[in-house]
Amino acid sequence: MRLRNKPWAQDKINNHPDYVITNPAEYRGKWNQLFSNDQPIHIEVGTGRGRFITEMAKENPHINYVGIEKYTSVAVDALEKMLEAEVPNVKLLNVDGGGLLDFFEEGEVGRVYLNFSDPWPKVRHEKRRLTHQSFLSQYEKVLVQNGEVHFKTDNQGLFEYSLGSMSQYGMKLKQVWLDLHNSEFEANIMTEYEEKFSSKGNRIYRVEAKYE
Repeated sequence: MRLRNKPWAQDKINNHPDYVITNPAEYRGKWNQLFSNDQPIHIEVGTGRGRFITEMAKENPHINYVGIEKYTSVAVDALEKMLEAEVPNVKLLNVDGGGLLDFFEEGEVGRVYLNFSDPWPKVRHEKRRLTHQSFLSQYEKVLVQNGEVHFKTDNQGLFEYSLGSMSQYGMKLKQVWLDLHNSEFEANIMTEYEEKFSSKGNRIYRVEAKYE
């Protein structure tokens, strides 16, 4: 992904502590205090430009959402969507998603979303894939008992790898979609990349996997 430099992005993020949490480690185990309620917390690792998590927050006011995006020039786009939507049940972390245990206590998260993650196709980069077993282990720790990971991609190779990785880890594949947009699934919220890829005729893959 080629990122356009936005020299103003960091200042804008710093100016909106109501949405962007710059000290997330301080809220480990205390996210419900930050949201001022006891609603479930769902996180998206790799939020991108923010359409998915913002729309999810709008449609599900009974759930709190935390988006994680490490690239500042991308996170600022997510922030702008959140500001426009004025949804109180969503926060944004401009950090690397590889350290979830630094930000969330064990059993604090209700669900993990992974949308159009970098496929890292080279074998030597396998450990960087967000469905590698090292990441699955992190998700398991921060998730509630029987927590779920919902993963969506247009990359067939990454999808096949992820199904194998999840199965080998011992997760239950609750449901698998091999062509999401031509299925009966009605609750789909498209990301920006999903709209772009599907408009080119790319098939969209999705899986809901559960820890047991």
